[in-house]
Amino acid sequence: MPDPSRYEDFDLLVRLRQAGPLFDLLREARGPELHVQRRLRRDFPEDLVRAAVALEELRRKAAGKFSRAESMWLDRQGLEQATAEAVSRHKALRFGAAPVRDLCCGIGGDALALAERCRVVAVDRDPAACLRTTWNAEVYGVRERVSAVCADARSIGMRGALVHIDPDRRAGGQRRSVRLEDAEPGLDFLTQLIDDARGGAIKLSPAANFGGRFPQAEIELVSLDGECKEATVWFGELGEPGLWRATVLPAGETIAGDPLSAAAEVVGPGQFVYDPDPAIVRAGLVDLLAVDLGLERLDESEEYLTSDALVASPFVRPFEILAELANNPREIRQSVREHGFGQIEIKARHIPIDAEAIRRRLPLEGREPGVLILARLRGKARVLLCRRAGSPA
Repeated sequence: MPDPSRYEDFDLLVRLRQAGPLFDLLREARGPELHVQRRLRRDFPEDLVRAAVALEELRRKAAGKFSRAESMWLDRQGLEQATAEAVSRHKALRFGAAPVRDLCCGIGGDALALAERCRVVAVDRDPAACLRTTWNAEVYGVRERVSAVCADARSIGMRGALVHIDPDRRAGGQRRSVRLEDAEPGLDFLTQLIDDARGGAIKLSPAANFGGRFPQAEIELVSLDGECKEATVWFGELGEPGLWRATVLPAGETIAGDPLSAAAEVVGPGQFVYDPDPAIVRAGLVDLLAVDLGLERLDESEEYLTSDALVASPFVRPFEILAELANNPREIRQSVREHGFGQIEIKARHIPIDAEAIRRRLPLEGREPGVLILARLRGKARVLLCRRAGSPA
């Protein structure tokens, strides 16, 4: 049976949209939030005031994801799971102009980007989600290309269609899970979808257990501003089976291949050390990138790369090595003081550390920014004292 609360949310949402003056007053109001709400409740129902306050807060939070966040219709879970606008538009490029079915559309983040290029049937079993998607399509000027359908994704025919799906990672109100077995729809449906549909994309958390689950598909890891945001499973005519890809945004650069096709040489640290983008690491393409850029690994157990000449690439962050130190607090403090650091960035991948505890013990009395990288070199924990490197001359 349908969840009655979903229709309660729907009704409240309709009333909220009709209460335009409430938002005007809320944005003009000054003073503590409780006092503002008390004043607004003199003219508007309490549930409507609470909903408006919550929506305005979500709109402020959404500014980092959406360029028109100040006018969008959002709910907390929908915003948390929504694809960032830059990532959605990157994915939409591969779909082209053919019609797409966007399953589990949520607040419509992916549907909006797809609709800039094609017609979209946006499907969600939550009527409030379908309403938000429709209204957000109006906000982005693509309403005529978006048709919202309130239905279970499993009831929609997929034969011969292009499909995008974002399975619910919090099915049944549970905490967010990265296990495909806990998603809704689950792994069995996703596997059948690959067989039935003409092609498409499955959006997953980059931390999900997708390894080895989709051998007939291409796996793309996408990062935005240095944070790995999504794993996209491309299948059918939109993917190349067995290929792994890493894409970094906003640069728009991508690298793809077989993770086992390259093996970088392991050497001692050169003049520079590089921290690969997390999309590269999660896609298993560190060696492929190293060979492509002419870099080497610091250690077999580390993803950090190194070279004697500075290499510029959107796939790595470069640091100039000033000193190689033992993992000895006294030696580290002395070197930090000698280099005149006043602030320090502390990085480690496989050595467990308490960065704040380390920072508190350092004599940060100078003005220069520095970087401490704790990594295994030749099998032993060492410390690289660095500074950020600029572009090569």
